[in-house]
Amino acid sequence: MMNNNLSSIDAKGLSQLEARVRDDLDVLCYPGKSWVPRAEGVTDVVVIGGGMCGMVAWLALTTGGVENIRVLDKSDEGFEGPWLDYARMETLRSPKTLTGPAFGHGGLTFQAWYRAQFGEQKWEALDKIPRTMWVDYLRWYRKVLNIPIENNVSVERVEPEGDLLRLTLSGAQTGQVLTRKLVFATGRDGTGGPNIPGFMKDLPRSLWAHSADEIDFAALKDKRVAVIGIGASAVDNAAEALEHGAAEVRHLIRRKTMPTINKMMGIGSFGFTAGYAALPDEWRWRFMQYSFATQTPSPRGSTLRVSRHPNAYFHFGKETTRVEPLGQGARVHFADGSHYDADFVILGTGFVIDPMARTEFGEAASEILLWQDVYTPPKDEQNADLGRFPYLNTDFTFREKTPGNAPWLSNVYCFNYGASASMGKVSGDIPGISDGATWLSRSIAAALYCEDVAHHWQGMQDYDTPELLGDEWEATELGAPVLEKEGLAQ
Repeated sequence: MMNNNLSSIDAKGLSQLEARVRDDLDVLCYPGKSWVPRAEGVTDVVVIGGGMCGMVAWLALTTGGVENIRVLDKSDEGFEGPWLDYARMETLRSPKTLTGPAFGHGGLTFQAWYRAQFGEQKWEALDKIPRTMWVDYLRWYRKVLNIPIENNVSVERVEPEGDLLRLTLSGAQTGQVLTRKLVFATGRDGTGGPNIPGFMKDLPRSLWAHSADEIDFAALKDKRVAVIGIGASAVDNAAEALEHGAAEVRHLIRRKTMPTINKMMGIGSFGFTAGYAALPDEWRWRFMQYSFATQTPSPRGSTLRVSRHPNAYFHFGKETTRVEPLGQGARVHFADGSHYDADFVILGTGFVIDPMARTEFGEAASEILLWQDVYTPPKDEQNADLGRFPYLNTDFTFREKTPGNAPWLSNVYCFNYGASASMGKVSGDIPGISDGATWLSRSIAAALYCEDVAHHWQGMQDYDTPELLGDEWEATELGAPVLEKEGLAQ
């Protein structure tokens, strides 16, 4: 049966949906009452990243009455996030019904946006969300909420200044900004960068690219392309090369068999979202390490997108040990002694978490506490990549490795992929992003309130607007006869 709330906007157009969203927000008294005292020249919260995570973080904070916020993004307007950059899948992996960044508002869901334009029948016929359509939805989300993202602005350096943080900006805006709290809503590579294995050190940069790079796929026409890896990004880049006319594309896969089961999907629930961060270290590590070890498979549609080409090949048990230049191309050597000669190599090797790679922190990056500094796993659960994830406080903030060396890190919030080992899947993936934003906004609001408690205490004492005006009662002596009261005498 059609949801009555959605039926009212079915195929009625975005203008009607937008009116509904505004009405819903109005009756919920949005934005929330402003309560944070202002300090001249100081921003309360700066959010780095204007993609999905940054926008829902802004919505959560403004819902809670935190209004002195700036959202900065290095990309052009409408190109925030990975969707038109290195994300090259045809459709999203996530089910179309997930509410994503809607933050509890039905009118802000992808489903409402889609049905307002195309109606219920087309919604029912839709399988997965096309990637470029998801971009259009996020652009609308920004528009309907009037999110003030400042584009083409990068944060080059973060430094402490007393109880504040001083940010050095570049791009469309330069200079410095003082803020009380800083949120890194910077996506998949937000606490590190692309994983470039050491075996690539001898190959000229012109002969290879990482899946996160801008790649001229047209230049791969009639070329032999080696793709190292079998994750989603590897598969999507292989498909792009094939569709642009590559002579052949060979997946070179270290694993003996194809990963086929997304283990995290099997345990996804509100309980996992809410409870993961409350687990002891050994359980958090166990869950995340098992997910890493079993590997999330590439989506079925993406894999079929590759395998439908007769010149696509999947080679298992091919652990790359060395890649060397060979004429105008490259020779890829494997642990079993064999090799493959390619004209170009694409690394589908994912990302690494490495706070030291984040130049914004400067030398202070070495003071960020990591999981490897805190927890020693059993021998059968060791994972160096997981060990480099930051070991966060329960409010998304970084912890200092040596007490007293960088206490200002507690004012920096890791709301990106780097938080997943500590907090779970609530700071990047579509299913839990609104839960994560709720958590983040409450944490920031709590910190701001506690820091300003003297101000709020004074405000409580100074408040003098009466609810009773004095004409609502009349005082009498306890012993006075009742009948003497006016209106009661016979």
